[in-house]
Amino acid sequence: MSTLLYITAHPLQEQQSNSLSTGAVFLEAYQNAQPQDEIIELNLFEAGVPNIDADLFNAWSKLRKGADFAVLTEEEQQKAGKHKELSDQFAAADKYVFVNPMWNHFLPPILKAYLDALCVAGKTFRYTPQGPVGLLAGKKVLHIQSAGGAYNRETVEVKDFGHAYLAHIMHFFGITDAQGLFVEGMDANPAEAPAIKEQARQQAVRIAETF
Repeated sequence: MSTLLYITAHPLQEQQSNSLSTGAVFLEAYQNAQPQDEIIELNLFEAGVPNIDADLFNAWSKLRKGADFAVLTEEEQQKAGKHKELSDQFAAADKYVFVNPMWNHFLPPILKAYLDALCVAGKTFRYTPQGPVGLLAGKKVLHIQSAGGAYNRETVEVKDFGHAYLAHIMHFFGITDAQGLFVEGMDANPAEAPAIKEQARQQAVRIAETF
């Protein structure tokens, strides 16, 4: 049995979102194909993802010096505890699905904050004399992203910085089995929107069957 962590970063509901609706198709197909697997759903807009701020830096400094967790301020305890909870959860999973819209050629800020929370030395990567080494090798990632425009990711001029960054961080963690499912071009070509969405849904089912 594997654990799939299904991570969404969209403030709207499924019926209002092309990424979430495509993700729902994937999730249903995955459940049918892998009924024995555990699926954990994580809505980042409801998860209380902490920003890395003064409270977190102060908490980490105290803990590194040997202080007990109980001596941290209430804010430091809350943020440090949530940060550890999220990174522990991610490290323990076997497969990951990220679902989000493209915002201004990048990820929603809450997803960037979540990725920041996952970059923990000794948990998702480690330092070596030869450079950092990822600790999550052998796991796999699917990134489902929607956008109003259409983007050619094969050109030198990168316009989808969000997917490029997410793929980079996953590789930093040692995850080389990463793929993208892009639902895009609906605003640029409104007449083609139904076909674009249907094609994405079919692709979601195909990926789910072997993910």
